[in-house]
Amino acid sequence: MTSADVEQTRKSQPAVQLATRIIFLIAGIGVSTWAPLVPYAKSRLDVSDAALGGLLLFLGLGSLIAMPLTGSLVGKQGCKRVIVCSSLIVILMLPFMATLSSPVTLALALMLFGAAIGTLDVAMNIQAVEVEKAAERTMMSGFHGFYSIGGIAGAGLVSALLWLGLSPLQAVLTMLLLLLLLLLASQRGMLTERMHQQDTPLFVVPRGWVLFLGVLCFILFLTEGAVLDWSALLLTQERKMPAAQAGLGYAVFSIAMSIGRLTGDRIVNRFSNRLVLAGGCLCAALGVLLLISVDNVTIALLSFLLIGFGAANTVPILFSAAGRQTVMPVNMAVSAMTTIGYAGILAGPALIGFVAHGFGLVTAFAAIVVLLVAVAASARLVTR
Repeated sequence: MTSADVEQTRKSQPAVQLATRIIFLIAGIGVSTWAPLVPYAKSRLDVSDAALGGLLLFLGLGSLIAMPLTGSLVGKQGCKRVIVCSSLIVILMLPFMATLSSPVTLALALMLFGAAIGTLDVAMNIQAVEVEKAAERTMMSGFHGFYSIGGIAGAGLVSALLWLGLSPLQAVLTMLLLLLLLLLASQRGMLTERMHQQDTPLFVVPRGWVLFLGVLCFILFLTEGAVLDWSALLLTQERKMPAAQAGLGYAVFSIAMSIGRLTGDRIVNRFSNRLVLAGGCLCAALGVLLLISVDNVTIALLSFLLIGFGAANTVPILFSAAGRQTVMPVNMAVSAMTTIGYAGILAGPALIGFVAHGFGLVTAFAAIVVLLVAVAASARLVTR
């Protein structure tokens, strides 16, 4: 952005900040609306768990294809156009995902949905970086907190609507209306400035400092993916918790992360990015260590609290660091970093599975402790 663009953004900060929060909320609601519909899709298609898992990979594949391209797209078209178009695709795909009964057509819908989600994720983080820079104060954790709120609200509302007897399509149409209203409310504060010249390549390979930030992001997203996909199994196998209660761990983690992000900006402003990144990673590492070393259900749930609070503000700090670096244009850096980080969510749980198969699940989680300590050790470099 030019200095004039930054000044204009600074003057319209209240509207711009509100719009950015709404967009993060839309992204969280959009992603989580799909989660309660998965069992209905399995029943409608009459496929095995393995086949369903294969279909769900198309969502991640769509995101991984779109994310590296979004930085250039935002640079040429501006945040507003990209955010609005990707949000509309997310919204329009939901009814198809609630009704399609062919594996092929559902796979295509999931791929388009994933591409739109990936595009929206990158574009909204680029806007958040620019808004934070213009405001000259820490705001990234709060923005990501609204994504967490959206995730809880979306899954909760759809589940409640289904419990009340609405069909999956009726529930989705209700959410569709809500998302459209939110998107309409965000329009006044969208950033429209282009960020680079038209001849910029469609994709730039991350290098140097941006690649380093991406690797750190990969580790942190891997940790979140491990908690999502493997924590329930760890609780049932190692802590003998009943399967019906094993989801409590992730619930505690999600609530702690949401609270941590909503209060994160004040915490960062008081203690600095370096201390929060280092302390957060060490707190999360301590939580994982307690989870695998103490055979007590209460301590296990406390460990998820520590992991959630510890990890809450680490990724937002990395996005802020991407906005400050000068190795690559901000839009391309955020695009690259988001792609590498998202690969951690997709590939990370599989890597945990391979390690668990050869050495046990406890060993796999112990490796996460080491990785989190390594991120903590890099805090001074990241926030210099």
